[in-house]
Amino acid sequence: MSSKYYTHFVADAPEALHCGEYTGVVEMPLPLRQAGEINQLSAVLAENFDLRREDIRILHWALLH
Repeated sequence: MSSKYYTHFVADAPEALHCGEYTGVVEMPLPLRQAGEINQLSAVLAENFDLRREDIRILHWALLH
């Protein structure tokens, strides 16, 4: 069962076309684990924006019910 998360993040990569501050909903195939949540979200966002995980800085996230 997938889980949806509200995210507020910044994509920092001068060479990328789509950089800036974003908010939105991210759907994860499985609920996030207690440890490493930000890394998991960063990895998904980086993949979607064709960036490195290190280029994503999550400012806020929350599970949507």
